[in-house]
Amino acid sequence: MNQSDDCLFCKIVRGEIPSTKVYEDDTTYAFRDIHPKARVHVLIVPRRHYANAAELASKDPQELAHIVQVAQHIADDAFHGSYRLIFNTGLDAGQSVFHVHAHVLTGETLDE
Repeated sequence: MNQSDDCLFCKIVRGEIPSTKVYEDDTTYAFRDIHPKARVHVLIVPRRHYANAAELASKDPQELAHIVQVAQHIADDAFHGSYRLIFNTGLDAGQSVFHVHAHVLTGETLDE
């Protein structure tokens, strides 16, 4: 599996750094954000290392679609299916960990 030795999220996926797991399967891992911006704030990451959403879309569009399906599953369980899905791509967009991750915000009515 393509992972990076020094990537924070690769270490979480490998179990080297603890996380609060919400979902996992063969290709995808989801865990609670340690600095939540909503009642439910989950990060969804592919197990394979991709730097950002553009690279994931280019190299594995099926995984990108799967991440959206996982987000829906989380929102269905947490808050009648409504959710906000955010990908920060690039430093100037607020990406701080350069392993693609989707932020799922749900569990309450969100402001615009």
